[in-house]
Amino acid sequence: MSLTRRQVTIAALAAVPLAVGSTAPAFATSGKRRKVSTVYIAGDSTAAQKYAAAAPETGWGMALPFFLQPDRPVANHAVNGRSSKSFIDEGRLDVILGAIRPGDFLLVQFGHNDEKAEDPTRYTEPWTTYQDHLRQYIEGARARGARPVLATSVERRKFDASGNAVPTHGDYPAAMRALAREEGVALLDIQALSLALWQEFGVERTKTYFNWTATEQDNTHFNPPGAIAVARLVAQELLRTRVLSPRDVRRLHDEIPESWITWPQAAA
Repeated sequence: MSLTRRQVTIAALAAVPLAVGSTAPAFATSGKRRKVSTVYIAGDSTAAQKYAAAAPETGWGMALPFFLQPDRPVANHAVNGRSSKSFIDEGRLDVILGAIRPGDFLLVQFGHNDEKAEDPTRYTEPWTTYQDHLRQYIEGARARGARPVLATSVERRKFDASGNAVPTHGDYPAAMRALAREEGVALLDIQALSLALWQEFGVERTKTYFNWTATEQDNTHFNPPGAIAVARLVAQELLRTRVLSPRDVRRLHDEIPESWITWPQAAA
């Protein structure tokens, strides 16, 4: 179904907490007061907020707040099925750019649906249109004094006959890495890190991190342990790349209870 930009805006405002603007309260940290800086997520279903009907499917964006301090809130605008192109065409980037403020962050993860060559509304070519669309996120954030951050797509669960974790995203991660270097943008290489993590866990253990249920064997989307594991990678990379400082993050090495994940009812 095609949505008008007004409908997209209304839906985004209803489903996702807006970023706190320049008049937001500051938080006390070690005797100093800090301005709230919001981490916006633009991405696909692997990061998106899931609702009660989809449980136990969980996007990693739902778990990211567990690893960030309260004055680094997360505004998760990721949506199922979107590519770097369709997210823009539906006006969803415009919604973010209308709310984002100087000092905020725009974390961008696309690729899963950019790969779908059979769908012209979503498909992008890695070394041309994919990079062109990503530049719109970068330029839009920078124009508003926010910091863009690129994240390569988290890997699917796929193993070869020898039990080796297999990459599934073709040239898209390499194209994003090249663009990050060209544009001087921080890169979170979640594709490489998640591939290594799935290799460490192995064929059977990884099933407990993906949305495997009695009726579904989903090797793309996560359950709570998987979302928490990937969110931890994202937070660690935000720290490693100095996008965030040590005082911005928390619990990087702590056990996060699955019960912290909740699935609200979808807005009517």
